[in-house]
Order: sequence, then structure tokens, then C-alpha cells
Amino acid sequence: MAGRLSWGLGDQAVSSLTNFVVGLYVARSLGATAFGLFSIAWVTYGVILNVSRGLATDPLMVRFSGVSRASWRTAVGQAVGTALVVGIASGLVSVLFGLLVGGSLGAAFVALGVVLPFLLVQDAWRFGFFAQGTGHKAFVNDGIQAVALFPALVLAARYDTVVAFLVAWGCSAGVAAAFGWVQTSVLPRLGGVRGWLREHRDLGVRYLVENVSNSGSSQLRAYGLGAISGLAAVGTVRGAEQLLGPFLALLMGLSLVTVAEGARVLRQSPHRLWHFCVALGAAQAAAALVWGLGLWLFIPDNAGRFVLGSLWDSSSLLVPAVTMAVVGASFTTGATAGLRALGMARRSLRSQLIASACYVVFGLVGAVLGGAAGSEWGVAAATLTGSAVWWWQLRSALRDHFAAAVEFPPASGSFSQAELHSASEEMKPA
Repeated sequence: MAGRLSWGLGDQAVSSLTNFVVGLYVARSLGATAFGLFSIAWVTYGVILNVSRGLATDPLMVRFSGVSRASWRTAVGQAVGTALVVGIASGLVSVLFGLLVGGSLGAAFVALGVVLPFLLVQDAWRFGFFAQGTGHKAFVNDGIQAVALFPALVLAARYDTVVAFLVAWGCSAGVAAAFGWVQTSVLPRLGGVRGWLREHRDLGVRYLVENVSNSGSSQLRAYGLGAISGLAAVGTVRGAEQLLGPFLALLMGLSLVTVAEGARVLRQSPHRLWHFCVALGAAQAAAALVWGLGLWLFIPDNAGRFVLGSLWDSSSLLVPAVTMAVVGASFTTGATAGLRALGMARRSLRSQLIASACYVVFGLVGAVLGGAAGSEWGVAAATLTGSAVWWWQLRSALRDHFAAAVEFPPASGSFSQAELHSASEEMKPA
């Protein structure tokens, strides 16, 4: 597990650095208003990415982690094919929307639509590698994207437009997506998409709704903040979030490692799943808090302006609020991994819908009361509230799981009835 987690952390470090560099480079080049436009495209991509994950790669992680190579090859071909279909379909919708809207916003959506298939396929390969337990391949794949990204950004800077930066970002993902085929010798199986969706619809539909409610809440909050306070406010919030970029990017892709490891813990030592989830969430929350406090207390203004340019003066004021929001979200990931590993899609969906509703309502009410700063403090309160809901659902799910295992014990397993009974008693409410 330590080895797999180490590769997962290494891969996420590369992924985080890539997204961090893209955000900072664009922020410095475009300014608050244009960066707000880029952020609208970014959060839209986040929604579509989560559609792809819910239908394609989340079921892959839950049901094909640690299986035989032959089963994995068949499953990953279908999952990546599903991601490709989602990318093509959503890309066409994005292009059509952009052509209808026109102007700078429309051009950004056209560019996003062109590169969506590349972005989703590259993300799907990463999930596939971690399901197989070969995180080093995901690390190499993300490294290929990072290497391709830097010259692409330099070329995009010559044009200095949102469209140029979106195309540069997407084309670097396309290079990595093509390299994923070289690594696996598996082609996306478009003919297997219908069978994949039908076979895993019990998880896929719930994970789709759960994921879309998560990223959709971010999108609604960004759109609402832009309507209430203007695009500059969206750019200011995004600039502050960029300062916590390594952790935000880590949270986006954390299920690459934690769900697969949680599933392994559940199979081998199920009574340890709760402790695994608590340690996972607490470690991330502590790291996010230390990072945020360091930014707030020790980064001089000159260094901040070098990183964010003109955005620093307004974005730096939001660092405490963004830090608390990331701390809440970081702690939540432990409970999320546990519920996903258990396959408790109904409970995880319930948790996510409540958390997403809090995110949108608190974020927009805060925007009305206090602009960008009020919105970010509202989001901080929402993530902490949502975290409590997630952990309550995990505790209840584990109690039900162990009670069912005591009543209907498996024919064989790595744990005793005494362990099951002890774990079941431990999960009972005080």
C-alpha cells in the first residue's frame, strides 16, 4: 500500500504542478477579467470531467481494482471508450453553444469543446493505471503531459488570448492520451460503451448525479458570483484558489488512489477501513491548513505579485477563507473514499447532494452580502457542514456493512466473526 500511495502522491504532485502552472501562467498573462472568463471554461470542464468519471472510471475503480490483467484490459478499454464518447458528445455541445453565444465567451467554449476528448481520455487512462495498481504508469503519463505543456504555453503566450491557452492545455493532454495507448496496447472500445453503461448502471447513474452535483455546484456558484459581482470577482476567487492549487488539484484526482486502496482494505481487513479513512482525511486537512497558514503569514507581497501579478492584492485577502474551505474538503475525502470502497452509492449520493446544496446556497448568499470575500467564507462554512454529513453517512454505512456480514458471513475471507462483531459494535452510535 505504501508503494502504491507513494506513486499516487507522486502522480498527483505532477498533476497538481501542471494545473498550478496553467492557472498561474494564465492569471499573470490575462488579468482579472479575462482570467474570470478562463475560470468559467475551467469549471465547465470540471462538470464534464465528473460526468465522464461517474459513467466510466468510478465504476472501474470500484469493481476492477486488483483484478486479473485480462479482466482489467477488457474493462479499461470499455471505460476509456466511454470517456471518449462523453468527450466527443460534450465537445459538440460546447462548440455549438460557443457559436450561438459568440464573442469572447463563445470562442472560449468552442476551444474547450475541441479539446474535451483529449482531456477526458487522458484522465481515464490515469484511473485505469491506478485500478491496475501501476501508479508509476500514471506518473509517467502525467509527466508526458507536463513536458508537452510548457512549450505549448510559451506558444500560446504569443497570442495572449483565452482560446490560445485552452488549446495549449488541451493539446498537451492529447499527447499524454496518445501515450496511454502506447503504455497499455489497449484501444478505447467504442463498441463496448453500451454494454459498460448497462452493466454498471447501478453505480454509474448514482455516481453521475453525485459527481455532477459536486462540480455543478462549483459552476453555479461561479456563474452566480459573476452575475452578482462581475467577472473580476470570479477571477479574484480563482486567483486565491490557485494559491491552494496543489491541494485543490490533489482533491480532484484523489480517488485515483484512495478508492482503489479503500477497496483493497475492505477485502483484506475490513475492520480497518474506518481507521484508514480517518487517517487519510486528517492528514490531508492538516497539510492544507499548514499550507494555507504559511501563505497567509509568511508570503511577502512582492513574492505574491510575482506569482499572481495584479490579482495578488485582491486575491490574498481571501486566503484564510479559501484555506478553511480546502481544510473541510480535504477531511471529507476520507469519508468519500470509504463510501466509494463500500459501493454505497445511495449514501454517497445523499451526502453529495446535501453538501452541494450548502455550497451553492452559502456561496451565493455570501456573494450578496459581501462580494467575493463573502462568497468564499460561505463556501468555507458549506464544506465544513458537508464534511460532517459525509462522515455521519460513512459511520452508518460501516455499521450496516458489518451487521450484514455477521448475519450473512462470506464463505471465505480474511477476517473472523469476532472481528466483524467487534467492528460492528464499534460503529454503533454512542
